[in-house]
Amino acid sequence: MTKRYWNINLRDLLESGVHFGNHSKKWNPKMAPYISAESKHRHIINLTKTARFLYEACNLVFNAASRGKQFLIVGTETITADLVEEAAIKADCHFVNKKWTGGLLTNWSITEERLKYFNYLRVKEIKGGFDCLPKKDAAVVKRQLSRFQKTLGGIKNMSGLPDIVIILYQNKNEEYKALQECITLGIPTISLIDTDSDPDLADISIPANDDNIASVEFILNKLVFAICQGRSSYIKNL
Repeated sequence: MTKRYWNINLRDLLESGVHFGNHSKKWNPKMAPYISAESKHRHIINLTKTARFLYEACNLVFNAASRGKQFLIVGTETITADLVEEAAIKADCHFVNKKWTGGLLTNWSITEERLKYFNYLRVKEIKGGFDCLPKKDAAVVKRQLSRFQKTLGGIKNMSGLPDIVIILYQNKNEEYKALQECITLGIPTISLIDTDSDPDLADISIPANDDNIASVEFILNKLVFAICQGRSSYIKNL
């Protein structure tokens, strides 16, 4: 596995607020090895551990991308929805940033059929196919298309199960369901974990403040950069 330098330094992590954990009463004891101190009833994350696991994650995604592997980024919090979409588009990844549909991965055959119908409706709309429908029927189909866009828009070009899934909020209901599906299917996962998370669930858990958009953006940008570098390497070797 190729190892590279990803310019991950403690000062940048500190300035992005990555070190701020949750209230000391709201924590998972399994996170003790990743906590360096407590300040004003708030746990402080050990940034040396953050840098170490972020470095490992960057190496993993770089090497996977350099072999043409596919990624799925999951982050359904409203505050980071645009960030997730922009990052995914930049790195040519699939994404879910609004709602996780139960069984999206574990019932992949059903998801494939829904994607086919979704893409059929998209093409039909582009070609003006709804214009010839009665207003009531057109309204029904457009609402259906809107629902599909919310749940499937970020994976409309995904032709199979992803090779690696990046999960931004382990403890959120939507992301937790996604993580459980990945565990069931044996899909490697990278997850941000705050001090109330379980570090044993994902293959690589990156301790970080997941309540601060600057912290999430910093971690995600490093992963996206590594993926982009891997993509470039893959293209050069074709």
